[in-house]
Amino acid sequence: MHSSRLQAVTDHYSHLRIALVGDFCLDRYMEIDPAKQETSIETGLPVHNVVNVRSQPGAAGTILNNLVALGIGEIYPVGFCGEDGEGYELQRALFAKPGVQAGHFLQTSQRRTFTYCKPLVIEPGKPPVELHRLDSKNWTPTPDSVQGQIIDSLLSLATKVDAIILMDQVDVAETGVVTTQLLDQIGIIVKSMPDLLVIADSRRGLKGYPSVCFKMNSAELKALTGADSELLLDELKSTAGKLAQQQGRNVFVTLAELGILGASPDGEIDYAPAFPVQSQIDVVGAGDSVTANLTAALAAGATQREALEMAMAAASIVIHQLGTTGTASVREIQTLIRGEIV
Repeated sequence: MHSSRLQAVTDHYSHLRIALVGDFCLDRYMEIDPAKQETSIETGLPVHNVVNVRSQPGAAGTILNNLVALGIGEIYPVGFCGEDGEGYELQRALFAKPGVQAGHFLQTSQRRTFTYCKPLVIEPGKPPVELHRLDSKNWTPTPDSVQGQIIDSLLSLATKVDAIILMDQVDVAETGVVTTQLLDQIGIIVKSMPDLLVIADSRRGLKGYPSVCFKMNSAELKALTGADSELLLDELKSTAGKLAQQQGRNVFVTLAELGILGASPDGEIDYAPAFPVQSQIDVVGAGDSVTANLTAALAAGATQREALEMAMAAASIVIHQLGTTGTASVREIQTLIRGEIV
């Protein structure tokens, strides 16, 4: 990617308005000092002493963190949290960030705050070690009243933003933000506004989604299309190309250490390899950085090929950040693409 094109695309980021609709969670990191380990008098079990607690937005919030790092002008989180301490922490973390707009994020007593509690053993000179995670989730269907408020926010923003990201992070269908009712409304929106960029990602797969841009990994592509599980790169390209033509929208497929491919409805297929690994890595959050960077680049006028390259640079930066769900700034992306040392 030529330096002048990279600059032209990223210069537009401060003018973009992006709505992020999905499951926001609280990532709560609890740093444990093993030198302070004790034994409980009552139970005789080991006691892990937490010496620091830090919280940041996770799940859809990880995409938001990356959009913030890119300097997107206005970011509209559309989702919910509970009326609990975790909800307070999540909102404080969200709305302290530059460019993040309040007004479409719902706090409700009808939901609990989706939380990932991540105990980390921190020892000097060693990478952090994550222990068993403690999750708090909703296991019942999202009430109609909550869905209605989320959909009202979506409809009010659709005509104001340059792009919409859909992020479905829940394990059980209909328990989060991206429900059947919301997808029905997305379908209506994209039919009435065919030029609006909408990118969707779901950990449960994208079957049944309306005609929006799909972002998935190779296993999800195979599951969605019924393709052979042993597909090689050229076959993955062909499968993604057929899906893009069927959807009438771009399809993006992450390929882990191999990189990423993109297919457009007009038959264009591009591929960008992953950047070399420099040291120990942590892949958590890499996919979310890809989603954020694809959306920002395409909304700013990048070609499919340019967006893929920028997304791969961001993912490379993120996976080298240990003990956190990382982000990549414009400066870091520019430096890596230009072949300099980050």
